[in-house]
Amino acid sequence: MRDDRPHDRSSRALRRAERRRREVRRRRAVAAALGLSLVAAAAWVALGGERGNVKAAAAAPATRVAAKGAATIRGRAKSPSGTRALAAGKGRPSDKARMTLREVITGDISPKSVATSGAGYVTAQNMMYRHSVTVYDAASLKLVKTIPDSVDLAKLGYPEYGAARGAPVEAAFASDGRYAYVSNYSMYGAGFGPEGSDSCTPSSGTDRSFLYRIDMKSLKIDRAYHVGSVPKVVAVTPDDRFVLVSNWCSWDLSVVSTKLGREVKRIPIGPYPRGIAVAPDGSAAYVAVMGGNELVRIDLKAWRSSRLGVGAGPRAVKIEPKGRYAFVSLNAEGRVAKLDLRTGVVKAKVATGQAPRSLELAADGKSLFVVNYESGTVTKLRASDMSTLQTIDACFHPIGITYDAATKRVWVACYTGSIRVYNDW
Repeated sequence: MRDDRPHDRSSRALRRAERRRREVRRRRAVAAALGLSLVAAAAWVALGGERGNVKAAAAAPATRVAAKGAATIRGRAKSPSGTRALAAGKGRPSDKARMTLREVITGDISPKSVATSGAGYVTAQNMMYRHSVTVYDAASLKLVKTIPDSVDLAKLGYPEYGAARGAPVEAAFASDGRYAYVSNYSMYGAGFGPEGSDSCTPSSGTDRSFLYRIDMKSLKIDRAYHVGSVPKVVAVTPDDRFVLVSNWCSWDLSVVSTKLGREVKRIPIGPYPRGIAVAPDGSAAYVAVMGGNELVRIDLKAWRSSRLGVGAGPRAVKIEPKGRYAFVSLNAEGRVAKLDLRTGVVKAKVATGQAPRSLELAADGKSLFVVNYESGTVTKLRASDMSTLQTIDACFHPIGITYDAATKRVWVACYTGSIRVYNDW
């Protein structure tokens, strides 16, 4: 039997009383904290809630698509803000993520290409159909500015010309995102002849065109560089010393010195040069010869050229971050190739859709995005084995693509007048 002596009974009673007092104190503390939070919430509604609702209402048109695919993290909705978007897939390899539509951007645009600055902006190059470059905030997706392609070439160092307009095709950025370099398919104004064509040759007499530099602080065109005929793709070397431009009609590559502010070399390529990729270490550039079946490798120190067979009609080129492999869209074959740059051997070819055109790599190099022009689709491939991870219907004639690393978003240019933005989380 349990000992029920009076001393023991009184001790137990004291302990029970102390436990009750501690429980009462705990409950009072919880109640007080809850009361304070309710007061704070009421004050927020009274002082700022209405203003916050006005802001939310103003932002509603820009976020209308995102609401469809809203996901939650620990019971809270993911923020549509680009600066917070990374939290949704933090640490996740890109080949584990999947694309979902975030927004469709329209307006006075006809984008041939899109390009991320890596410093908060994405630009769309709208050719001669709109004579503009449109600049968007990579996080909010809002239009920041429309930059007309009109320039006074005499004021930019070319007194033989005057006022002119361009036709923005492609863009590439300095390593810090400060400057954008934009190619112009043709120039329009006194002293310029007719446009080029898909079948032009160096003997066609097509006028030389200009590369623009846009200062991304002022969002104005501040320099121009005379390059070849019908310039297409642009690439900047990692040290920002040179800008490379493929010239469709003169069948060569312009090398522009950023220090001297002018073209310093012209390198023969072959019929219809287009895509350009620079090795991550800056040692070489690779140019796609779309009228043939090769990439031209250019040693950027010795300026010597060599050739690598890759397949029919190479159009776009991207090199993975380690510099070992290049990925090439083969427009004539309807496939995408993976080329070992060390051995010159094509490791794989896969079909992604009809007329694969532009390519983009995720920042970690694990995924490859391809726009299929005639299929109207975007295909995501695993870079390691070239297996298809995802194919989505995009739009009629998707033509350009870029990947913004900070927000983990894929931007797709639709030639018919829109840009589709996908979260890749």
